[in-house]
Amino acid sequence: MIVKNIKTYSELVKLSSFKERYNYLKLNGAVGKETFGFDRFINQNFYRSSKWKKIRDYVIIRDNGCDLGMDGYMIYGKIIIHHMNPISINDIMENSEFLTDPEYLISTVHATHNAIHYGDENFIMSFPMERTKHDTCPWKR
Repeated sequence: MIVKNIKTYSELVKLSSFKERYNYLKLNGAVGKETFGFDRFINQNFYRSSKWKKIRDYVIIRDNGCDLGMDGYMIYGKIIIHHMNPISINDIMENSEFLTDPEYLISTVHATHNAIHYGDENFIMSFPMERTKHDTCPWKR
């Protein structure tokens, strides 16, 4: 019997730095490793469900729109809700608690999400982005 190290939001938020949170979550996976393969439509249908959209909104609000729920790491753009414990086809088919329980979900950005899965810290920011007036409007600098 394989015993999984279950990762939880309650444990994650006890970690005071972004790097500690990243290290807690990282999976050290391999680029290109299949998760759902030809059955990808199963998880894509789940991610389009109203149940998922509702819990997704809840997690974003809970995390204050911050990467890994870390104050000072505001997400500007697309937010990904990461399953802290990788899900499988069986999890979806059996409606596992890992799918929609906020205890197993966290907000993140695409770069951090890739770093978690592929174990490459070069994907993540090492400090919060400093915002400046007109930083998204180059002709007003």
